[in-house]
Amino acid sequence: MFNPKIYISRRNALSKDVASGVILFLGNDESPMNYTDNTYPYRQDSSFLYFFGLDMPGLTGIIDIDENKEFIFGDDVSLEDIVWMGPQKTIAEQSKSAGINKTGSLNELVSYLSKVTSQRRKIHFIPQYRPDNLQKIERLLGIKSSAVNQYTSIELTKAVAALRSIKSKEELNEIEKAIKVSYEVHTKAMRISRPGLIEREVYGILSGIADSLGNGASFPSIFSVHGETLHNHHYKNILKDGELIVHDSGVSSFMHYASDITRTFPVTGKFSLKQKEIYQIVLKAQMTAINSMNPGINFRNVHLKAAKVIASGLNDLGLMKGNVNEAVNAGAHALFFPHGLGHMLGLDVHDMENLGEVYVGYDNNSERSTQFGLSYLRLAKSLKPGYVVTIEPGIYFIPELINKWESEKKFTQFINYNKLKNYIGFGGIRIEDDIVVQNNGHSVLGKPIPKTVSDVENMCSQQ
Repeated sequence: MFNPKIYISRRNALSKDVASGVILFLGNDESPMNYTDNTYPYRQDSSFLYFFGLDMPGLTGIIDIDENKEFIFGDDVSLEDIVWMGPQKTIAEQSKSAGINKTGSLNELVSYLSKVTSQRRKIHFIPQYRPDNLQKIERLLGIKSSAVNQYTSIELTKAVAALRSIKSKEELNEIEKAIKVSYEVHTKAMRISRPGLIEREVYGILSGIADSLGNGASFPSIFSVHGETLHNHHYKNILKDGELIVHDSGVSSFMHYASDITRTFPVTGKFSLKQKEIYQIVLKAQMTAINSMNPGINFRNVHLKAAKVIASGLNDLGLMKGNVNEAVNAGAHALFFPHGLGHMLGLDVHDMENLGEVYVGYDNNSERSTQFGLSYLRLAKSLKPGYVVTIEPGIYFIPELINKWESEKKFTQFINYNKLKNYIGFGGIRIEDDIVVQNNGHSVLGKPIPKTVSDVENMCSQQ
């Protein structure tokens, strides 16, 4: 945990922003895999971690703004629990590390919230994503679980998103720790991948590094020779000569801050001319976007800058044609680049996604596009110092999408479908780094992971 003063300061800032009422933060409970005592690896709710720091199941945090009181409610372990789990600190002892001196049992939580309800005071809570917590709110507040998220507090959600968006020095240090392990994961992947291996044989080794040097993966890794499938989470393909591997993975620090890095490299360690041409376009798009990351810049415009670099590069190869600006404005580039340029990063790999992108990635001055590709942009508003954002452009040759657009004669003024047929089976390329926006510009976080053609090939050669 951080110093207790950090959690106290965060809760004070939140109370000031919300102004009145009672704030309810539900921690996460254990989640069974296939029976009660066989659980998935435990992960505390990120907002609970941010404001209370306690990384254990069965807790609820309360901030009573009106009475200037803070509580942690939870049940101490029984002797029977100690037999299986070993001795545990009491809730009161653990709560002191978060700067909280008032604690109670879960039965006392019920009584407390019943009293608040009878006083007709506002109870604020953020959107819930776990079924067990939806049911818990139904029991505590009498709101049907299916309707709970209709009653979330907009003012609390906005206040949480605003606070968590600005990363402190302590948080940046945690993200740097995660990227340090990502360096080991990605360079190992480049060194050991070779024709004949099954993807899972490499993936298993990489997972071991994340588990042994960090707190495991921050999200289900992508390690695939079918990089044209954006979120490919199986690892059953055999690596073959001439293929590219898209490796998109992240590591969690021991305080649960995430890294999110993507590298693309050839199975044999050497890019073909065709692969190199596409790779250089993606790298140029990424570097153009990174160099544009300054406070006050609208991130949608950064995305569009990267899209224009991609469209221009594909024009040079004859895969696209016509005016680049017109092509991007129309959305023709999305055949090759069908996702957003990046997203917030922090305690969540898609930071605060459960709060809703309307509050995290958008504001009154930015509106989500309905255009294919651009509609997937998770962050569109202006950048502020302290934002940590991924930059991850890509070029993909998706046969089903190409065939559909060609059959519809879509954007024929911008897309050379005849030449595109030579790229069916190419796969995809994505390059991603984690960037912090600073007062006077930006910084790429972490130890640099090879990404120029020569650096990638050099690392691949060190088998």
